[in-house]
Formats: sequence, C-alpha cells, structure tokens
Amino acid sequence: MNEDKYRMNLMGELESILLATDGSQFSRGAIKEAINFARACKTVLTVLRVLEYNSEFETEGLEYVEEIERKAAAHFDEIRTLAAEENVECDIVVRRSTQAYETIIDEARKTRADIIIMGRRGNTGLKKLMMGSQTAKTIAHAPCKVLVVPKDTEIKGENIMLATDGSRFSEAAQAEAIMMAKRCPFVKNFLAVSVAKNDSRTADVERYLENVREAAEKAGVKVDTLALKGDPYKAIVNASMETARDIIIMGTHGRTGLDRLLMGSVAERVVALAMCSVLVTRTQ
Repeated sequence: MNEDKYRMNLMGELESILLATDGSQFSRGAIKEAINFARACKTVLTVLRVLEYNSEFETEGLEYVEEIERKAAAHFDEIRTLAAEENVECDIVVRRSTQAYETIIDEARKTRADIIIMGRRGNTGLKKLMMGSQTAKTIAHAPCKVLVVPKDTEIKGENIMLATDGSRFSEAAQAEAIMMAKRCPFVKNFLAVSVAKNDSRTADVERYLENVREAAEKAGVKVDTLALKGDPYKAIVNASMETARDIIIMGTHGRTGLDRLLMGSVAERVVALAMCSVLVTRTQ
C-alpha cells in the first residue's frame, strides 16, 4: 500500500483541509503533514497566515509592517514550493486580526474544513497554555477536529492511542480511533487509556475501557487497554512516551466563557506537553 493510501486510511477522506501557520520554524511538522494529507486526498490545501494586528504596528511605522509582510510572502513561497513538489494546489489566505484564533475559526467555517492542522510553538508550556494560547483557544472553539503537530514529528500511524474519560465528548474520539485502526493496516498497535484521579474512580475507568473494548470488537478491531491513576494530562502524556505513540486521539469538553479560555482542558494540556501529534475531535 502506498503512502497516500495509508494516509487516507488513517485519517479518512478529507475534502477540506486548513493549515494554520504562524510562519515560524515550529510550523514545519504541520506544513509537511498538511501537504501529505492534501496530496493523499487530492484536495486543495487552504493555507492561512494571520498577521496579528496590534498598536505596535502604528508606533513602529510602515517599514515594520512591510517587513512582516515580506517575511510572510517568503514563507508562502516556501510552502508553495513544497506543495508543488507533491502536486498539491494551495489557496493562500492572509488576514489581519487582533486574535489569531478567531480568524482561524472563521476561516474553518468559511471553507467548511474537515480538519485544522497547526503547529505548536516550542515555548508553549503548561503555564502559558493555562493563560490561553492561540492553539488552546483554537481547540476550544474549532467547528471541526484539530491536528496539532510538534515541530519535527512525523505521523507514522503505527502506534495510536485513544485517551477517553467516558464522557460524551470522548465518543467522537473513540469512533475516530477505532476507524483509524480498522481502515489502516499500518496500525500495529491501538491502545486505549483512561485515568482515575483517585481510587474511588477506578471502577469507572475500567467501565470506560470495557466500553471501548466492546465497540472495537464490534468493528473487528483489536485494542489494548490501560487504566491509569493520577492527574489525567500527566498520565496521558507519560503513557504516550512510555509506549512510543506517534498520535494521541482525544476529545475536548465543551466549556464556555472564562473556564474554557483560561483554565485549559485536559486535551489542551496534553497538546502543550505531548512529544507526538495530537488529534482533538469535536462532538457534534
């Protein structure tokens, strides 16, 4: 099976892909994966660069603005070249905004994106994330699934991991992970994990994992399960490293207001700290 067929099997047929790039080196992994998925699915890749407008633009003057735009143009030229080498057509979009995540969400809705692919800055740690990074806000508000790719990682699709908390927000993630394992023969191991914060929740976690086992069995998919205990985001990240996962699939809770933007969900914390790519699904 060629690489394109593998990628379609892994993520499914994607009709609309939105790559959100900030022009930095931290977007490299996301750019590569977005181009690969666009090639495999034979679809146009929408590339969005948000130039964040702020009062500094006015104080720094026209020369400062022109320098930002020049760097953005050079970045797009690089993406076009990489895409052309893979016979992928790019639709370049540049927008100004005071809040990048709002523009990313608007563009995702406009293009009816099936997935938003974006990088993760190297300085995105837990402290910054809990104050509300643009990546975290995009995950919180996205109308579709979001794939976050650390700088130099590659999604091989050989060892996938579902993280579930048994809630309805995990249902889409569970379905996505099972379909990945079912469609793609390159998946060597499918692991489902759930985390109990304390001993009183252990029975609940075992029940969540049994539900995954039953759903996977109905789909003809083999799944290994692992019940964990501790802080959910720490346990999930540690398990992904210890078992050498190349992608984590999970849902995110539909918080609203300050709780969603400032406190950070488990998914957003995993995104901030995981060494592999993370696919965050959206409950419809």
